[in-house]
Amino acid sequence: MRFLVSVVLPCYNEKDNIYAIYGQLKEVLSRYSVAEILFVDDGSTDGTAEVLKDLAARDSKVKYLSFSRNFGHQIALKAGIDHTTGDCVITMDADLQHPPSLIPQLIETWQSGFDVVNTIRGNQKSLPVFKRISSALFYRLAGKLTSVDIGFASADYRLLDRKVVDAITQFNENFLFIRGLIPWLGFRQTSIPFTPNNRNAGETKYSFLKMARFALNGITSFSIKPLYISIGLGAVIAALAFVYGLYALYIYLFTNDALPGWTSITASVLFIGGIQLMVLGIIGIYLGKLFIENKRRPVYVVAEKNL
Repeated sequence: MRFLVSVVLPCYNEKDNIYAIYGQLKEVLSRYSVAEILFVDDGSTDGTAEVLKDLAARDSKVKYLSFSRNFGHQIALKAGIDHTTGDCVITMDADLQHPPSLIPQLIETWQSGFDVVNTIRGNQKSLPVFKRISSALFYRLAGKLTSVDIGFASADYRLLDRKVVDAITQFNENFLFIRGLIPWLGFRQTSIPFTPNNRNAGETKYSFLKMARFALNGITSFSIKPLYISIGLGAVIAALAFVYGLYALYIYLFTNDALPGWTSITASVLFIGGIQLMVLGIIGIYLGKLFIENKRRPVYVVAEKNL
């Protein structure tokens, strides 16, 4: 059966990795009919766009989109998916941590009847301790707080059938979380493990704050359970405060003991105030998302392309 393969690679300041990943992709994909190798330049400032233009001039199968600014990894993935033409679409990072040598296995699994072939990172021991702990915490929280099964150690390295791609292009969300969107869509899905490589060149673009924002966005994009937790937490605090009030009233009316001093009062006020601020912050996140989505602005702006 003849089919066309599209590969989507978001890249942000990956100038030193472009030719390396392209060379490995060309070798792996030589046995298939390739629709395009689509690089999405997410507002890079290191000359990535110039490298992509040079590469596209040498190979007509190389396509690129250049954003007008940095819109984020998930949006770059979505933009690439939107512009593909292949019968199956493979999304992967451009830093070579996602090994191109896995592509034949992805395609074979797809040909066996699956619409989505996800990947799961193996060999977690190769990651820094903090990365392993934070990742495990996120996936456990996501599993408890959302209605979708994201899967532990899942990655944005996957193969999508054309009908899945067509479904994704219908979404126009500013706060996109593709790792949650894929299982939410349904279809026939499976996962295969892989061992990530070390980054070929440069440094990771995901700082701790970006990872925390990514996790918070993922949870709040697919669940309103944090709001229900806020209600439950507020009810518990109110009940404890009521019990403490009865205790204080009993001490005042029926004993000669002095009431506790300012320490206990201050601690209680600070604790309750902290809870209130946290709950307001959670509500604010949801309201902020509603505000931005209601503007209906474009999710991304393309400055240059060769499509």
